[in-house]
Amino acid sequence: MCAQRYCMPDPALALTDEVIMRHISTGSRVIDLGCGNGRLLQALRDRHDCSVLGVELDRDEIVETITRGVPVIQADLDKGLSDVPDAAFDIAVLSQTLQQVHHPKEVLREMLRVARQALVVVPNFAHWRVRLQVLWQGRAPVTSSLPYEWYETPNVHFMSMYDFRELAAGLDCHIVAELPIIKGHAVDRAWAPNLRAESVLYLLESNDSSHTKSTNVSVTAGVPSAK
Repeated sequence: MCAQRYCMPDPALALTDEVIMRHISTGSRVIDLGCGNGRLLQALRDRHDCSVLGVELDRDEIVETITRGVPVIQADLDKGLSDVPDAAFDIAVLSQTLQQVHHPKEVLREMLRVARQALVVVPNFAHWRVRLQVLWQGRAPVTSSLPYEWYETPNVHFMSMYDFRELAAGLDCHIVAELPIIKGHAVDRAWAPNLRAESVLYLLESNDSSHTKSTNVSVTAGVPSAK
């Protein structure tokens, strides 16, 4: 059963995981925030030889992650990642979760504190189907990428590509890559992406030059410790 927060609809799981994996180098140290049942981290470990750690709130998802042999810690993303040292990872992943936390700006700051890069996948609420439903039906939209009725959605924030760019501009980071996901494909330099993209993958990097320095990390009992 899906947790109340930090989850995404099943039809998009495999697609999003594959898009994410194409942007993570073999052997990387990866932390997945809102890791769900640990499926992405398991694939990164087994197929890309990555060192991985999951962060999850829901107990049932944590148990399933552990059964996959994936180390995981329980934490509420809105309360920060105090157990994770600075620059402990090469990349932090946040997939279809930013819109569900209460303090997205602070979550992004924490991602860029614990990792050199942040890979974020968010739904695009400016997609043409969403706009059309609001315009013609006058109702909260329900689409394949936003399958929730208004009264049961875990989403608490609604953003477009323009909104995310503005959010990133307010942080001490820059957008390394912006890849709209259109009809199941991550497309570089797509025309009218804010109108056509169901979701978007962003790769962020801190402007702090000291943050690019590597930190050796070991994972013991699911908790990283800097050495």
